[in-house]
Amino acid sequence: MLGTKASQEAIENCDTLFIVGSSFPYLEFMPKPGQARGVQIDSDPKRIGLRFPVEVGLVGDSKRGLRELLPLLKTRKDKTFLEQTQKTMREWKQVMLDQAHRVEKPMKPQVVAHELGIRLNQNAITTCDSGTIATWWARHIPSKRGQMHTLSGTLASMAPGLPYAIAAQLAYPDRQVVAFVGDGGFSMLMAELATAVKYQLPIKVVIIKNNTLGQIKWEQMVFLGNPEYGVDLHPIDFAEFAHACGAVGFTLEEPAECGHIMDQFLAAPGPAVLQAVVDPYEPPMPAKTTVEQAYKFAESLVRGEPNRDKIALTVLSDKVRELV
Repeated sequence: MLGTKASQEAIENCDTLFIVGSSFPYLEFMPKPGQARGVQIDSDPKRIGLRFPVEVGLVGDSKRGLRELLPLLKTRKDKTFLEQTQKTMREWKQVMLDQAHRVEKPMKPQVVAHELGIRLNQNAITTCDSGTIATWWARHIPSKRGQMHTLSGTLASMAPGLPYAIAAQLAYPDRQVVAFVGDGGFSMLMAELATAVKYQLPIKVVIIKNNTLGQIKWEQMVFLGNPEYGVDLHPIDFAEFAHACGAVGFTLEEPAECGHIMDQFLAAPGPAVLQAVVDPYEPPMPAKTTVEQAYKFAESLVRGEPNRDKIALTVLSDKVRELV
């Protein structure tokens, strides 16, 4: 879900896979057996060959290892693979930009992520959480040199976004720190906002509010072919909660007001919360939808998905926009 169409096609068509400091768990996206040779650098020897068979495993620090290996590389004259991947990436970025400028209501989460991303300081620190929030973060908040971006360490644990932000602000008091989190993750440790208020840490918390555990919902439908079950969240007014804790609270619902309210929010003194009410039926679709995923998705609708009409209409609208 976090990848791009260009990265997925690069993996699908590569002849060599070089894994640097990663234990990427989604094996279905790895090259097919026998397709590509494998090399891996990792500080933990137990991770060598864990996800993909490698011919050469290098145990040690990735930065030092790469410095030793780079002088050994030879320039490849055939640029076909590179140029095709770059072309696909340019097309992907345009699709992401189009999604980020949509004006219909309910507001799309991509709009909020984009408006935040273009306003972050050059040395900003952003923290994120697990769930669909990680998809919007990865696709619409670009990482710039000088910034720091932190996601849940094991890619599955929920709720670290807020405490990560508190820790980052304590460690770097002079830098802008923004937590970009979902309502499901935030509600698990939301009392920690009182900690930020107590110590007057000027963290900013953007909450994408759709009243659902989105990642679980869409995985049930796209990967299992089941209707959503047990994913609804009790709605909380996070802006009022922020006020109750002694912080500043903002509510955002209108796409046309997103930039203006985002400016006010980021400029607010001390800790502040921005709850962005977004479309709960906007799916974080894979960069490339396989036939099996499309079948599972359709199967979930047929099996009795309670919001199937709204979801089907949203997905159809999204696809039409990509093609126009």
